[in-house]
Amino acid sequence: MKLKIAAAVAVLVLAVAGFFVFTQKPAAPDVAFSTLQGQSFRTADLRGKVVLVNFWATTCTSCIKEMPALKATQEKFEARGYRTVAVAMDYDPPAQVAAFVERSALPFTFVLDRDGNIARGFEGVRLTPTSYILDKRGQIVQKILGEPDFDKLHGLLEQLLAEPA
Repeated sequence: MKLKIAAAVAVLVLAVAGFFVFTQKPAAPDVAFSTLQGQSFRTADLRGKVVLVNFWATTCTSCIKEMPALKATQEKFEARGYRTVAVAMDYDPPAQVAAFVERSALPFTFVLDRDGNIARGFEGVRLTPTSYILDKRGQIVQKILGEPDFDKLHGLLEQLLAEPA
């Protein structure tokens, strides 16, 4: 009888521990961002906002295709504390990135990953587009490979923006 109780308690402890391990969201990496205008900020500076960190390249047709929907998402949620940070990959020539940004007039924060440190910090991103959704506490809530399902993304953003910081 004691053995059955001990086994039941052990299973319960493992279940509770598993719940906490698998429901904990990883913290976003502490990386330094530098905008096209030369302004610097770190991941910690994004806390308090819901953020989509989008890795993209000017040579990536899927990346360019998703930009209008990312713009609409930014405009829809910006007033509620949402921000898009578009990270140009290290292999993308800075002049080409700047020309695209100027031509497209998108309402994002565009940064250059000149040395690849941002991509390495975010699990070594090499595939574009890749996006990470960060909650107000700076935790990674979701990783999206390829173009997002924007209806699902908007639903997730609604939930995250309703949460306390």
